[in-house]
Amino acid sequence: MNWIKAYVLKIYHNMGQYLRWLFFSALTGTAVGLFASLFSWCLNQATALRTRNQYMFLTLPLGGLLIVFLYKAFHYENNGGTDSVIESIHSKIIIPFRMAFLIFCSTIITILCGGSVGREGAALQIGGSMGKKLGDLFHFNETDKKIILMSGMAAAFSALFGTPMAAAFFAMEVSSVGIMYYAALVPSICAALVANDIAKFTGVQTENFHVMNDLELSLIPGLKVVLLAACCAILSILFCMMLQMGERVFKTYFSNLYIRIAAGGCLLILLTLLTQSQDYLGTGMPVIEHALAGTALPWAFFFKMLFTVITISAGYKGGEIVPSLFIGATFGCTAGALLGLPASLGAAVGMIAVFCGVTNCPVTSLLISFELFGFDDAYYFLIAVATSYMLSGYYSLYHSQTIVYSKFENKYVNQHTSHRF
Repeated sequence: MNWIKAYVLKIYHNMGQYLRWLFFSALTGTAVGLFASLFSWCLNQATALRTRNQYMFLTLPLGGLLIVFLYKAFHYENNGGTDSVIESIHSKIIIPFRMAFLIFCSTIITILCGGSVGREGAALQIGGSMGKKLGDLFHFNETDKKIILMSGMAAAFSALFGTPMAAAFFAMEVSSVGIMYYAALVPSICAALVANDIAKFTGVQTENFHVMNDLELSLIPGLKVVLLAACCAILSILFCMMLQMGERVFKTYFSNLYIRIAAGGCLLILLTLLTQSQDYLGTGMPVIEHALAGTALPWAFFFKMLFTVITISAGYKGGEIVPSLFIGATFGCTAGALLGLPASLGAAVGMIAVFCGVTNCPVTSLLISFELFGFDDAYYFLIAVATSYMLSGYYSLYHSQTIVYSKFENKYVNQHTSHRF
């Protein structure tokens, strides 16, 4: 009878833990979802204002100076941004609550002025800092604080992108490549779903794309997708290297933060005038939509890389994932057509392959392809994700990300993705 009693007590304990995490993760999803919804509304207003005023990009240096002033005023100018949030999952890095406010304001300023960034960097920092604050309020221990932090990351990502499945797994997968923090599975999924519902209720508009493709899975199209994904893996390595080199160059030649960001703003203005296009400013979602419809300039991916590297390296705030989707979509649209694939399918494959290459998150990449494009071309996305993941090597957008297990053999490597030049 003792074993029956022990078994019942174990079930009782597990059920208690399950209900406990459902409660706290639902609270986290609600709080983060509301804050992220406000952030999304502000971003949309900023984008609309910049679109209506075609010379808004001339304010980039002024906006940059304001960003530096804000961070200095709050004594947070040397923060690690998204890297700090990711590192805090497996270390004791402190994530202050003021991070949420600062990234909220600075990302809006960056996009309003025309900086080439995305919104996911802000989502992860907002979700991470709010999750950490909620963990403090709930008086969690250090282990549980990391779980609720991941739940906050998942909630913010889900609210802004409308991809709760990918958001939940991204929070668990991004920190340590090769392992998954399954203790956060229930809290992350719950927080992501709740935040997604909050965002929908408040009117947040998220993307849902359609791929125009009538190719059935067969050997020749499959091999073409492999080749395209391999090219995207190389492109993702190049983008990560450019970001790191750009950061090093700006720090070397502009040690003063005010001068650095003003110089970057002036350079972006010059490039915008030289290209005679504002397609590379802001998030670039209209260009992504055109690429998925089968239309993209052959050189668009390169200029987006250049604009994003300058924006991030100079000190403007935002994320690199949406620019990565832009780069993948425009490159895939052009290269896919050259390979004989439907341009729309090429753009979708390019988006997912570059995303996987720069984040090293294959499960997330596959899930986000389903949530953005549906399941009709799932096998092509599966091929692209597997190829890009292996061939992209140990490079990443995030310096604090760790490759725990090798991509090429069953071997423990525990290697950081930060490479020096």
